[in-house]
Amino acid sequence: MAGTDYDVIDTNVPGVRFTEHLRRSAKIADRMTAVRSVFHTIADEHALATNLVHTGRLISGTVIYPSIGSLVAHQRGALDDNVPAYMLIGYPNVSRGPGYLGPKYAPVYLTDTQSGPAGFTPATGLSDTQLQRRSRLMAQSTQVQQGDAALADYAIMQEQAHRWSGPGFMKNFKLDEESAELRASYGGEFGQRCLLARRLIQSGVRFIEVSHNMNFINGTGWDTHFEGQQNQHVLIQELDYALSALILDLEQKKLLDKTVIAIGTEFGRPIGFDSRGGRGHQQSAFSLLLAGGGLKHTGAYGVTDDDQGSKILESPVSIADFHATIHAAMGIHPNKELHEAGRPVPITDGGKPIAAMF
Repeated sequence: MAGTDYDVIDTNVPGVRFTEHLRRSAKIADRMTAVRSVFHTIADEHALATNLVHTGRLISGTVIYPSIGSLVAHQRGALDDNVPAYMLIGYPNVSRGPGYLGPKYAPVYLTDTQSGPAGFTPATGLSDTQLQRRSRLMAQSTQVQQGDAALADYAIMQEQAHRWSGPGFMKNFKLDEESAELRASYGGEFGQRCLLARRLIQSGVRFIEVSHNMNFINGTGWDTHFEGQQNQHVLIQELDYALSALILDLEQKKLLDKTVIAIGTEFGRPIGFDSRGGRGHQQSAFSLLLAGGGLKHTGAYGVTDDDQGSKILESPVSIADFHATIHAAMGIHPNKELHEAGRPVPITDGGKPIAAMF
């Protein structure tokens, strides 16, 4: 194929082919849909494009829009009061935050799959009496005066954190409770995060974002300019292990039809190589992926021109449409109006769910 160093292979969906480094995922392509006709208009600006993919909206000078995780947390909440509604396995930033919804809908984040969120582990060496005394002192120091919304939010967050630091929630981080065979099927560092995500889903967490390649196992990350392209297959293979294992694990536990899996990125790649063998950015046509969620999967959706892959020929999907599809699959009306400073703000920016997937 033009523009790739890799061979392509057939999947279990006739006419749909993947790169050779997605061998495991190719065998279960009928459980997923590569949405190949996604587009946006932001060129070569990572921060703006990342914010768009997380929030579904362009940055405004007056409004900080919530991430899709915060919106889902706001609309659906956790399935159990003893777990957070929205968790992030990665580093927090504005794009992943609650925006105008407020801190109550911010993610609980962690970077270590073993120890859990920072600050959630109870202090060691203290008796029950000492812990109870500390709790009473904290309650006295955070008493909320009527009408102080900021202090009220803080008090709620403190109470939530205290609940979530108990053994019921923290046991989710004991990945060694899973069989060695299952852990191996998920693969490396990213795979173990996805395994943790499955355990958190089972415990009642509603939305989880899992960052890929936090420690740059290929040296450069997915932004493969220049020589970074040489080790891109390392990332693709790690993704292949994790994605295929997560789908099959959820399916075995009868959770796949209840769980939407979405893989996102801010840019695609053009077919051309630069002078040092890397690839640039392409926003005019690229792929995002959906799996599970009770959606009608066909392996792939959307058509681009064969020779360049940069022009959408059929079924264009905006970022707002992609968000609307996720919301609809989760029982959230994508055009429902929320309110910021007294004015209505629809959940998506005019997004329409991909009708063929329902």
